[in-house]
Amino acid sequence: MEKIRLSILDQSHVRLGSTTTNAMQETLALAKLADELGYYRYWVSEHHNIANIAGSTPEVLLGFLGGQTKQIRLGAAGIMLPNHSALKVAENFRMLEALFPGRVDLGIGRAPGGDRVTARLLNPMNSFSEAEFVQQIMDLQHFLTDKHQQVKAMPKAETVPPLWMLTSSGGSASLAAHFGSALSFAQFINPTGGPEVVAQYRKHFKPSATLKAPEANFGIFAFCSEDEEAVERWQTVFDYRILHIERGRDTPLPSYEEIADMEYMPEEQLRINYNRGRMISGTPKRMRQQIETLCAQYGVNEVVLCTISENAEERITSFKLLAKEFGI
Repeated sequence: MEKIRLSILDQSHVRLGSTTTNAMQETLALAKLADELGYYRYWVSEHHNIANIAGSTPEVLLGFLGGQTKQIRLGAAGIMLPNHSALKVAENFRMLEALFPGRVDLGIGRAPGGDRVTARLLNPMNSFSEAEFVQQIMDLQHFLTDKHQQVKAMPKAETVPPLWMLTSSGGSASLAAHFGSALSFAQFINPTGGPEVVAQYRKHFKPSATLKAPEANFGIFAFCSEDEEAVERWQTVFDYRILHIERGRDTPLPSYEEIADMEYMPEEQLRINYNRGRMISGTPKRMRQQIETLCAQYGVNEVVLCTISENAEERITSFKLLAKEFGI
């Protein structure tokens, strides 16, 4: 297997008792560290109307991060295309590509990045239809490659940001194959079927003007520590965190001690067991084994790691340990 590339997805989580400003500074600090350590990509997300996630405008945040990093690739994972005009997305990312040539990725998705009421306010014309999403992809490609007959997306840069399609169910994978874009499978959303989706994407891939051969990676929640007790604490809290989100709640989390004392109903425990497939955790050697196994299953050499922790220092340490273990 080729040397594994480690990349990062940062949702700019606002920790309990912290502020949005602190979350942005933590995102900047992690991006600069990832750049120094040799991580391959640093992707940020688009979420709306979620109290503890500050990452709502990736196109703005990427400009901030690009000016303070040197070599790491920067991108969106993703721009939720139905919320936006395809022309404006093309302009935003052409500007970023002009500012940071050869370092920008444009990842797009079809989900709203929040609830449908918010999505409707972001784009009152959004019909949530497959046909409209496909048309937007076509328009976006035309704007990025100057194929639109009447309108040119400005500024025109010497290079074009590669287009990535994000998927958690497989539906967008067929579009990625058809339009010749790269593919990222969100295992942190859906723990099943990822390797099969990527295999089908490769099978049906059609080369495009910007990508001649299929390219894929996968994203997963992750936490690494040399302290087994710290791993157990993170796992306990994260099990509850995901269940909390699935219940539709955005209230602050209880303490670790409160969570550790909870008794789950059988159906809740089944859900927790299922959600364990959305995450990996452990010591550096154990994490290496898990990442290598997953990369082999997907047939890829890149994993995108998303680490959410109420302890900012533990999050930083997790990425340092993985960089050291993989020798990136």
